[in-house]
Amino acid sequence: MKKGIQVLGLLCVIATAATSCKKYLDLVPDNVPTLDHAFSNRLEAEKYLYTCYSFIPYDGHPDRNPGFSGGDEAWTYWPMLQDYFFLDPYQIARGAQNRANPYMNYWDGYDGKSLWQGIRVCNIFLENVDRVPDLQPYEKERWVAEAKFLKAYFHWYLFRMYGPIPIMDKNLPISASPEEVKVYRQPVDSVVNYISNLIDEAAAGNDQAGLPLRINSVTKESGRITKVAALGIKARLLVTAASPLFNGNNDFAGLKNNNGQVLFNAQYDPQKWVRAREACKAAIDKADAAGLKLYHFNPAIINVDHATQIEMNIRNAVCEKWNSELIWGLTHEGAPTWWLQTYACPQFDPNNFNIDLKAKLAPPLKIAEMFYTKNGVPISEDKTWDYDNRFELRTATAKDTGIQEGYKTVGLHFEREPRFYADLGFDGSKWFMRNGKYEIQSKSGQYSGKKQSRIYSVTGYYTKKLVNWNLVVSQISLTVESYPWPVMRLSDLYLLYAEALNESGNTTAALPYLNQIRERAGLKSVETSWSAYSNNPTKYLSADGLREIIRQERSVEMAFEGSRFWDLRRWKTAPQELSKPIFGWDILQSTYEDYNRKVLLYNPQFIAPRDYFWPIQENNIQVNPNLVQNTGW
Repeated sequence: MKKGIQVLGLLCVIATAATSCKKYLDLVPDNVPTLDHAFSNRLEAEKYLYTCYSFIPYDGHPDRNPGFSGGDEAWTYWPMLQDYFFLDPYQIARGAQNRANPYMNYWDGYDGKSLWQGIRVCNIFLENVDRVPDLQPYEKERWVAEAKFLKAYFHWYLFRMYGPIPIMDKNLPISASPEEVKVYRQPVDSVVNYISNLIDEAAAGNDQAGLPLRINSVTKESGRITKVAALGIKARLLVTAASPLFNGNNDFAGLKNNNGQVLFNAQYDPQKWVRAREACKAAIDKADAAGLKLYHFNPAIINVDHATQIEMNIRNAVCEKWNSELIWGLTHEGAPTWWLQTYACPQFDPNNFNIDLKAKLAPPLKIAEMFYTKNGVPISEDKTWDYDNRFELRTATAKDTGIQEGYKTVGLHFEREPRFYADLGFDGSKWFMRNGKYEIQSKSGQYSGKKQSRIYSVTGYYTKKLVNWNLVVSQISLTVESYPWPVMRLSDLYLLYAEALNESGNTTAALPYLNQIRERAGLKSVETSWSAYSNNPTKYLSADGLREIIRQERSVEMAFEGSRFWDLRRWKTAPQELSKPIFGWDILQSTYEDYNRKVLLYNPQFIAPRDYFWPIQENNIQVNPNLVQNTGW
């Protein structure tokens, strides 16, 4: 594993651009980038703007985003000697985080990216863009808005990881005194207000000014910020700030600066949910103006049955490039999801084993249980579904969607909602690709199963949702159609809005947004499903009941997109959920009966309140004693 370069990001006061971004910033002959050169003309200034963008974390990579393997949505074999870039997220999932050399340390530098240095570069751009002589006013307006958003986004990324952080609105001058350099962390509410206000500045103006409403030239401007993306991230920020982790939380009452300043407001404020609701609605309105809509698969592309069409509604909402619901997609290195897809995909073709298909991103059994029944309610609530016998073997018939006819598997895999079959592969499941229909058979000795000490699913499940249907495999080649990683898509925004509506006293108004997502996934409305099939038919009528429904709906719809890792934290349900045992199937067995037995893989433990936030590296606190350490570290 190659660790990120450790730098004192926040304490760095040298007014230079990040040297890790040389491909975006021309260098003068002595290899020292100068501000005079960087802002001498439009072309060089645009390169510097790209340098600002280059600090965005690579969230579409399986080892660079803690949401993939740092929590409980995916597990893998251990120890891991190959097939990884960084072991950091796996170490976090196994409880090995530490303050001496923190894992995934974006504060100081992880994957070559210090977010404080990224903020510094944005500040340099904003301080010098007026010097560019040949920059058109409309371009300057847009570029300034982009730099402001990126500065806000880097603060937001750090805030979500570390909680209260310093605010770096202006760069410290080289002449700054040692005391000026020793900055303080700012209270949560101050940080949230700062980020929100900065995004407002970035998104200001009509649809023809500043940030564009949409990206019209994907080939030239893919991944750049729009008004919809900026407002969407603001909505996510304010929903997070209104959630239990930050709103009325007494767990961090003792977290104070050494000057006595309290960093967490322990008083619950219902107006934070009102503010979040308004931000979500503003983002949705802007998305409507930009023509965004929930993705639906076009059956004219290929002739498929109704069940497959619904499955592709779900899969391609993530995997189809620049589809109709993508709010902001990342395009790192031109292939932002290549590694993610190879980590997720099993050997699905019996005639073409390819070592590049790792199959290691393995969902645990509890994630398979999280999805609804075909009736759109939780498996433990559906009065028509055999919950008690869900681990008993059954034989599939031609009527059983998503399972190979005549194959035996557990009752858990029968009569489930379309997202279950779209998101997950398992022994006996079907795997639809553009070039054909395949069958997963992963017991010992079968083509999808474990053959060696690597390249297999440790649980027996596969993350089908993340694999683009255009992937083509042979024994000697692999073609992967990489798609932009969706930092945010429209269904995510709808779910945030539904949550904010419910928490702000508008329970009934939340239902249409849930139901649009459910309809796309082939399910009936919340009202119909719960009334007809749940053993708690009036659950959706109360704010408490609908909260539970919204959270599960979000967990299902956003599964394997890096959302659950953060949602469990902001909801303060992480100590319960992330301390549940990790189970899989007995993948070393060759018979139906032996394979379909639960096997305990690991007993994780989420220690609250410590594990809600990253530790600040202890060396930083020694250098700057005004930085107080997070609670529990």
